[in-house]
Amino acid sequence: MNNIKEDAINLHRSLRGKIEIHNRVSIDAGLGDGEEKGTLGLIYTPGVASVAQEISKKKELIYDYTSKWNNVAIVCDGTRVLGLGNIGPEGALPVMEGKSVLFKVLGNINAIPLCISTQDKEEIIRFVKAIEPCFGAINIEDHPRFLI
Repeated sequence: MNNIKEDAINLHRSLRGKIEIHNRVSIDAGLGDGEEKGTLGLIYTPGVASVAQEISKKKELIYDYTSKWNNVAIVCDGTRVLGLGNIGPEGALPVMEGKSVLFKVLGNINAIPLCISTQDKEEIIRFVKAIEPCFGAINIEDHPRFLI
């Protein structure tokens, strides 16, 4: 009988990641030449331009027209992961993927792990500010130096 270490490694090797992205819409037409029709013409070009322009004029519409309302970034530098210590961003990724699964299962929230290769506080702050337009929330993982 395998132990938990072997089972976990084997499962992760076979899955090659615990999360993936699924579209909320299917493409029913508009894949051929000529005028764009069907869903593709609405979700991408030319139809999406109208949505982009509306958001450009009134930024809060991003919550009505995009998935920002349900997207969370899990930002982690890999320094304090589940008591494992400093295992780096690569070592942190499977843990943050597991956390993403919990967000989805428990709250139906799309959580994207962003394990970054910097431990510089100012760089992390700049990164979080730069990605903010895409996420309704940002979970800064295991960063006691950010506590006030």
